[in-house]
Amino acid sequence: MATGGQVVTRFAPSPTGFLHIGGARTALFNWLFARAQGGKFLLRIEDTDRARSTQPAIDAILDGMRWLGLDWDDEAVFQFARADRHAEVADTLLANGHAYKCFATAEELESMRAEQKANKQPMRYDGRWRDRSPDEAPAGAPFVVRLRAPREGAVTIEDRVQGAVTVQNAELDDMVLLRSDGTPTYMLAVVVDDHDMGVTHVIRGDDHLNNAFRQLALIRAMDAVEGGWPDPVYAHVPLIHGADGAKLSKRHGALGVEAYRDEMGILPEALNNYLLRLGWGHGDAEIISREQATEWFTLDGIGRSPSRFDTKKLENLNGHYIREADDTRLATLVLPAVIAQAGREIGPDGAELLRRAMPFLKPRAKDLRDLADASAFLFRTRPLDMDERAASLLDSAGIDLLAAVERAIAGVDDWSATALEAAVRAVAETAGLGLGKVAQPLRAALTGRTTSPGIFDVLALLGREESLGRLADRLAATN
Repeated sequence: MATGGQVVTRFAPSPTGFLHIGGARTALFNWLFARAQGGKFLLRIEDTDRARSTQPAIDAILDGMRWLGLDWDDEAVFQFARADRHAEVADTLLANGHAYKCFATAEELESMRAEQKANKQPMRYDGRWRDRSPDEAPAGAPFVVRLRAPREGAVTIEDRVQGAVTVQNAELDDMVLLRSDGTPTYMLAVVVDDHDMGVTHVIRGDDHLNNAFRQLALIRAMDAVEGGWPDPVYAHVPLIHGADGAKLSKRHGALGVEAYRDEMGILPEALNNYLLRLGWGHGDAEIISREQATEWFTLDGIGRSPSRFDTKKLENLNGHYIREADDTRLATLVLPAVIAQAGREIGPDGAELLRRAMPFLKPRAKDLRDLADASAFLFRTRPLDMDERAASLLDSAGIDLLAAVERAIAGVDDWSATALEAAVRAVAETAGLGLGKVAQPLRAALTGRTTSPGIFDVLALLGREESLGRLADRLAATN
């Protein structure tokens, strides 16, 4: 148990899939609250569903957490390994009259539910074994262990996000703690693990709000037996919705954190910032660093309404962080994609060229894919293939301008963007054209495309030999 009033939060994903974007936000809120309060942030893998829990999913969750910089304190707890402890608590409740054995068969329960449905009653366990002696059951009959939940009165949770929420105890039934094979249920395992891990604040999606009332009944039963089982502070966060207002689902696009990283080229600091602002705010601040978030984060800043996921906003935020990012880091991140596009290794010199290109490439990029695509021209094999629009710029007039540019820049001793611009401007003035009219065929010949960084930056990055070689290739192709 936590001591000295220390705040302890936890993130408890089920490894039946990868780290969902909603789960990542929950983890972020828990991490920030713990760090802001000088407390502990714990990780628990809820792997009790053995049929669906997989090692690749566990690995992906841990990898996603590390990528987002959400480091956890202590060793990760694996729920399945604690099954004996969960059963021990159920046995304690059973021995002290706070739980009982239920021998109702599957057929009886199905009949009960059918009758309740026909009578338009809430479908819940009717307590048929609550006050009966186990001696009434046939010898050796299978049974489950159920919590003897209070039936009178009501429970109010002062939720830190939702406010005061009250449920009548009569609306809750006696939930199952141990199945007929002796294995613990999710509800039992969560309560026992939170207690044993010393969790003081349960921050999770508001789809768990109803569970909180059931779990409180179990917590209070154990507190009555042993003492030292305090109610946690609850904060149930509204779920994330898609742009259409519906609960976020696969049809809304990428959901796993790894998709935002690997397929969409999002930086972790951008995703962290976006998720933070998705349901939490601090005045009008939009760009919020990790340090600021840790300083500012409170549960009071979480809104009660669902937030809508907006991919465009995420991309815009990502563009900001790309512009702020270290050039060496960006070059390292895009290098694999650049190599894949080039179809060859580019070596240390190529990697250095990529790094030097970043200041010219990143102002226009909204993600790492843009950076990789924009840098592809640096490593293309000569003679360059032209896309259709670029080829259209190299008609007879375009070729004449290209030849004039080649002659002009071949005589430039200082191969810098400034000196090259002066030489090309002179060509444009001689031809009576605007600079753009000359830059267009030049860009096409140098990159094979109609978009690129500034054309004089392109010349400077490619260098004298490569630039003149690409121009010569294009002029030779027309003869």
